Amino acid sequence: MKMLIGGQWRDASDGATLDVLNPATGAVIDTVPCATQKDVEEAVTRSIQGQKEWAAMPLHKRAEILRRFCDLVDAHHEELARTMSQEMGKPIREARGEFAIIRQLFNGFIEVADTHLETAKPVSGFQAGKERDFECTIREPIGTVVCIVPFNGPTSLFSHKAAPALVAGNAVIAKAPSDDPLTLLKIGGLLLEAGVPGDAFQLLTGRGSQCGEWLCSDPRIAKVSFTGSTETGLRINELCARHLIRTTLELGGNAPHVVLEDADVDLAVAEAIQNRAAYSNGQICATSKRFLIHASIKDAFTEKLIAGLSRIHPGDPSLEDTAVGTLISENAARKVEAQVQKTVDQGARLIYGGVRSGAFFQPAVLDGVTSGMDVAHDMEIFGPVFPLMTFETDEEAIHLANDTRYGLGASVFTRDMRKAFHFMRQLQAGMVVINGNSFYRSILTPFGGTKMSGLGREGLSVTLDEVTQVKTMVFKNIF
Repeated sequence: MKMLIGGQWRDASDGATLDVLNPATGAVIDTVPCATQKDVEEAVTRSIQGQKEWAAMPLHKRAEILRRFCDLVDAHHEELARTMSQEMGKPIREARGEFAIIRQLFNGFIEVADTHLETAKPVSGFQAGKERDFECTIREPIGTVVCIVPFNGPTSLFSHKAAPALVAGNAVIAKAPSDDPLTLLKIGGLLLEAGVPGDAFQLLTGRGSQCGEWLCSDPRIAKVSFTGSTETGLRINELCARHLIRTTLELGGNAPHVVLEDADVDLAVAEAIQNRAAYSNGQICATSKRFLIHASIKDAFTEKLIAGLSRIHPGDPSLEDTAVGTLISENAARKVEAQVQKTVDQGARLIYGGVRSGAFFQPAVLDGVTSGMDVAHDMEIFGPVFPLMTFETDEEAIHLANDTRYGLGASVFTRDMRKAFHFMRQLQAGMVVINGNSFYRSILTPFGGTKMSGLGREGLSVTLDEVTQVKTMVFKNIF
């Protein structure tokens, strides 16, 4: 496939390409252009005029086009799901469920914008000496928004970024993930088919270390929205700060899954398996990654966890009965394998699983994990691995949970609501979930992290403010 620049499907200016592999087979599915600096600069230049054209449309017209886009996504649902399954290693049944979020977010932001963007808010008579003046504020688009999309969310995370930006009248330049760009390219084509001007929405492919650097270094960019690793987020923030480019950064996590003495162990195990192994193979930033179990129930938790995992068998993602597929690539699986081995070398015991075959990785359970090991703090494992730690007191659990540079999500299992509130106030995380796993994301509530897990929030209630700017209009002595 080709990338989208100025409404045209384009090769890279130097003809360079990147292979897109099926992680289940290792076969090349397709190639995509590897954008050059010249390509990036052209896309930014085109976006300046494209943004003016798009913003000049009334909101109801933009809404009509974006709703038409949602209809096109529905019409191409099976094709998109098949592409996603093939390039991500995601089971086809799971892939089919990934597209409903597009309509939810685009429609949601349209509805919020209807009352949020184009309503003047008057102020008068509040300050002495200004009684005869009339002041009001409106919100306007900020310009060109760069949306850097990670491999694990080519539909949902793209929509969280692009939907509010487009609804508000901004131009969007999206950077597709290198490992799995094909689904997003097809979605991008549907946006243009629906009627979004080709200069107002563009989609680049290529190496993030190059393409992302060029985009974040261009002073004509108004905002960069990025989801990915903390290390890359720090670099993006550094580049954007040079030109006061706004950033929203949703970065890494090492969420604690705290199971107190009075917890429903069956529920805690089921939620652990669901969010760490059954969905996306644990390749989610907000998913539980450290399992802190009260010593009195640790044996019961471990026994039930292994019993549950023994019923999970990775298989061919294209088959209807496959529940768990591959990691995003063989390199990703090798990295997880190496992290498990490092934890074993530091003294933990691998008591279940951990066998890798290509990009397939059997869920692994690590027992005897202590606070002196890397995984207990800042080593984020992006795969189905369960490091088990124990604690004796609530305060010990809180200390262990907070002893990390990350602060994206956390979960606590208890029947005691007094303890639940205590933990919710003490845990350093952008979201704390009681009696559920930490991978909980509602489109309504703000989502994001503390500490090194990022800057800013995303959600229907907040993102439109992030992609617009306030203008104050004053009528002097009008009364």
